Amino acid sequence: MNKVFPNLLFCCALITTLLGCKPATDYASAGKIAVQWALITNFTDQKDVFEAKFTITNGSDIDLTDNNWALFFNMAPRPIVATAAQQPARLEHINGDWYKLVPNKSFSLRPGQTSEILYRGTEGVIKETDQPLGLYFVFYNSRGEEEKITEVTDYKLTPFTTPEQINRSHEDEAPIPTPAWSYNNNLKLQKLSDDQLSPITPSPVKVRKASGVFQVSNAVQIYYQGALKNEADHLAQALETLTGTAFSITDKTPKGPALKLQLGDVSVGGVKKEAYVLKISPKEITVTGSDAAGVFYGIQSLRSLVPLDQYKTKSPTFSLRCMTVEDAPRFGYRGLHLDVSRNFQTKETILRMLDLLAFYKINRFLFYTTEDEGWRLEIEGLPELTSVGAQREHTSGKDAPVLHPAYGSGPFAKTEGRYGHGYYSREDFIEILRYAARRHIKVIPELNFPGHARAAIKAMEARYQRFMKEGDEAKADEYRLIDPNDTSKYLSAQGYQDNVVSVARESTYRFYEKVVDEIAKMYVAAGLPMDEIHAGGDEVPEGAWTGSPMAAALLKDHPEIKDPKNLQVYFFRELLKRLRKRNLRVDGWEEVAILKTAEGTYVPNPEFAGQDVVPYIWNNLFDYQDLGYKLANAGYPIVLCNVSNFYFDLAHNKDPKEPGLYWAGFVDTRDAWTFAPYDMFITTPENSMGREIDMDKVYADKERLKPEARKNILGVEAQLWSETIKGREMVEYYMLPKLIGFSESAWSPAREWETLPDQAKREASMDREWNVFANTLGTRELPRLNYLHGGYNYRIPPPGAIVADGMLKANVEYPGLTIRFTLDGSEPDARSAVYEGPVSVASPVMLKCFDAAGRGSRVVKVDK
Repeated sequence: MNKVFPNLLFCCALITTLLGCKPATDYASAGKIAVQWALITNFTDQKDVFEAKFTITNGSDIDLTDNNWALFFNMAPRPIVATAAQQPARLEHINGDWYKLVPNKSFSLRPGQTSEILYRGTEGVIKETDQPLGLYFVFYNSRGEEEKITEVTDYKLTPFTTPEQINRSHEDEAPIPTPAWSYNNNLKLQKLSDDQLSPITPSPVKVRKASGVFQVSNAVQIYYQGALKNEADHLAQALETLTGTAFSITDKTPKGPALKLQLGDVSVGGVKKEAYVLKISPKEITVTGSDAAGVFYGIQSLRSLVPLDQYKTKSPTFSLRCMTVEDAPRFGYRGLHLDVSRNFQTKETILRMLDLLAFYKINRFLFYTTEDEGWRLEIEGLPELTSVGAQREHTSGKDAPVLHPAYGSGPFAKTEGRYGHGYYSREDFIEILRYAARRHIKVIPELNFPGHARAAIKAMEARYQRFMKEGDEAKADEYRLIDPNDTSKYLSAQGYQDNVVSVARESTYRFYEKVVDEIAKMYVAAGLPMDEIHAGGDEVPEGAWTGSPMAAALLKDHPEIKDPKNLQVYFFRELLKRLRKRNLRVDGWEEVAILKTAEGTYVPNPEFAGQDVVPYIWNNLFDYQDLGYKLANAGYPIVLCNVSNFYFDLAHNKDPKEPGLYWAGFVDTRDAWTFAPYDMFITTPENSMGREIDMDKVYADKERLKPEARKNILGVEAQLWSETIKGREMVEYYMLPKLIGFSESAWSPAREWETLPDQAKREASMDREWNVFANTLGTRELPRLNYLHGGYNYRIPPPGAIVADGMLKANVEYPGLTIRFTLDGSEPDARSAVYEGPVSVASPVMLKCFDAAGRGSRVVKVDK
């Protein structure tokens, strides 16, 4: 027997005893600690205060005490308030959406025991996407040092089922979308024949159908004028995908049947730019555009006319009905804004999205790659922007030069299946620029300052520390973004206490210029001009800069500024000087063009009108329904981004399982389609809580758009913020079919109902035209999306259904979808019975909608 080993054990034990330390805890079983979360109510004590509960079951071998653990997680930011009684543990807000649950004194949870912990907060919690995400335990030793991090793998959510869990507040009047509510809502819809639908989406200005067909096969040559090779290549690739055969292109006069792409003097409804005429005759097809973009959009209309079966069967030949299409866009700016900072999306997802935008004639892509939670673009010379700013991980506190977890990204930097990490290399971005340009989409980079800048701040603090360690203080300060002695207290809209840059130090502007110049180099490398940038400028929190010595010195030198809150205007003014030297048009959210009065209202700031500054107006609620018109009337060119119509990250409805945000209400496809740009009041019929607005009363004193200011509405843009979006499938689910409704508002000519003064007649006209569009979606657009560019994960709405007098009655939101049902409690699938009319039932019914490819909606249950 080896006598040395027992002696060593004795010595170790003696040393441990003498030092008063315990042996290290074995955390191997920590993963067996189970957590359940439940929302109890949004109406605690009859107030608009939610109460929720954590249930922790200790299945591990570890004694959980009052000082050896904390549970970290992300949750939709809500102010926390006190519970009625002392709880075993308390919830603490750290920063942003990052929280922790920490034990109170005398807490004890031994193996096998369960503890329930209540907490309360203001503002409603109604969605499963609001639940705590990315949960992990941090275990501490007796000295309070972090010793082990363990992700929670046994986590359950208790479903939301009661009105107290689904309604946001006592003021919430938005309907709970029960099957019966959906059924009654769908009763306005009727199935239409193909001839009653527009053959092209978005609807063109004019279509004249003729007799005969043109036969498409690879015997048809694609002829193009010299400047249109890009468009010819695009068409040839589209036809090859459709038929499985290659098509030849030529700039020589073709012999035999041809598909001709040419430029000409085209004007449709007085619009020349991007206009086209598409003529299909039995002998040839011609697409004549006023410019290359017009030819490209004529090609998209041609693709829209391809029979649906062709997308599925890929026959080597197919026919197109003869017709003439004359078309031009309503607006020159038709955009989509995508946030890839909160949750990252891959380059491949972006390219698929650009294909989709091009098909529906969207021509602007506002690329949001910088935010509090992530910096997603490689910038040469500033490696920390991606080494630090493009990933999130656990840190001991918010002050460390790293990004803490957000939106459920978890404690570790690069966990597979999470979306907190990732960025686009310089080569990726150049590829995206070129890919978009070939599809006539202009990519507009957004660099949001002075708020929403935490990722940049933390990255530059890491850079600062690196150079300080090397003894190079000048280099360390070169791009520093904060006043290190700033004691300002503020809380941003997303719960951050440290996301605003110092506007009083030159290095902040130097940083901005450096980033802009490096992005401009990428445009040059892509062979494209960079003539525009979006500067953000939104949601700078009240209280920023109030405790900054640097800001105080600036105010002393410039007494005309008067107040720290005016430093945002100062910052934009200084930024504008620098960006003008680079010949850039400067866009920004509405905040860059408004001032806050002493009464707390917002009015246009005349300073930047006429200076090539373009405000993007999102706020058409909260008593600011006329803000966009005020700015347009004041001389600003604007882009309308109405939150109640075009915020695609807002949930479709109030169903707890329907993902998305709801701070401004809900947005569905009809909302995106129902937009009157020159009389937005008629398409803002409700407030954010679903309460109907008395238009004659509430809008009586609102400022109307002046006729001469119509030219200042450059166009419209849809927004897709990504707080609740994880991965490609969710992006597509949130975007489709809302984007198709948006394309109709962006491209197509004014609808009849937009100018009807009588509300009853207007609503009747809306319903008639929506019925046509809903049929178009259900019978054409959605089936095509199963195959277009490899297929998209669009949202399929659940069916509406009731049981009346023992008879099941059901209907769909988009005529053309198929309803299947079961009577045995099982979830319907592709083999279940098809609903074709009222059915006698004697038991609860389970129903789902299915598309032509067999994909299904959520299941709904109707009791007998």
